[in-house]
Amino acid sequence: MQLLVYRLVYPLLWIISKLPWRLFYLFSTCVYILVYHITRYRRKTVTENLVLVFPEKPLSEIQKIRKAFYKHMCDMFLEMIKSISISDRDLLKRFKIVDIHTLKDLEAKNKSIVVLMAHYASYEWATVTQLLVDYPTVGVYKKIKNKYFDQLVHRIRQRYDARLISSYNAMKEITRDKVNGTLCSYAFLSDQSPSLAKTTYWTDFMDIKVPTHIGGAVLAKRLDMSVVYLHVEKVKRGYYEAKFVPITENAKNCEDFYIVKTYLRMLEEQIRKAPEYYLWTHKRWKHRNAEIPKEATID
Repeated sequence: MQLLVYRLVYPLLWIISKLPWRLFYLFSTCVYILVYHITRYRRKTVTENLVLVFPEKPLSEIQKIRKAFYKHMCDMFLEMIKSISISDRDLLKRFKIVDIHTLKDLEAKNKSIVVLMAHYASYEWATVTQLLVDYPTVGVYKKIKNKYFDQLVHRIRQRYDARLISSYNAMKEITRDKVNGTLCSYAFLSDQSPSLAKTTYWTDFMDIKVPTHIGGAVLAKRLDMSVVYLHVEKVKRGYYEAKFVPITENAKNCEDFYIVKTYLRMLEEQIRKAPEYYLWTHKRWKHRNAEIPKEATID
């Protein structure tokens, strides 16, 4: 069944990826109308999240942010599909890294690097980094259930010689790299809600106490890596600018949870400035009323 679904869907994805840019974004607008006005995909969740995080905003402003978010979300997910066939030249033009020297300076220190990312603006096109630096890029990701689509994701990344490891195996594989003397940049999307069973740290995110992913920070501290935040802004439709904001060059000497808290404050600043570019469809605050385990750290 998985193979059948893949064979039915992939040709459509390929055709979408080959559309000229003007037609591509016209198609995205049509998808927005379908998703927002007709199927109303997760509109209740998005509205609840926005009201929860911005209680001071009137409903009219919440609705304005919500509509802008859905337009951006449709663009962003279709841009992921565009990655199937986008040229290096187009990608470098549309996802511009304005301070690649920051990452290169950290590479010169002969230490691996943890890049903390967020579901903000565009995270898929950040793979362009591999075209500009020396260290191999390793993406830590949640494996897709359909193995054929999972393989497709791997093929897209392999265009840039990037490597993917599942979050389940991240600790083992990154530790092995350290033992073998392999230097890499490890990208972690760290802003979504962890399962309660794996929660060890609770802190404020957008002024709401929630469990938080700490895997990237823990590995950086344990294996003595530099840590940066990938700050991405949407310049206009189809164009982004990114910069690497240093958090620490000596993670092992940082106070516990300093890295996580600094990362979250940077992300919060972006969300408050332009909330429409955050991924509001995810239930990031679903555990806010859960009972906090006694052994968990609360900040």
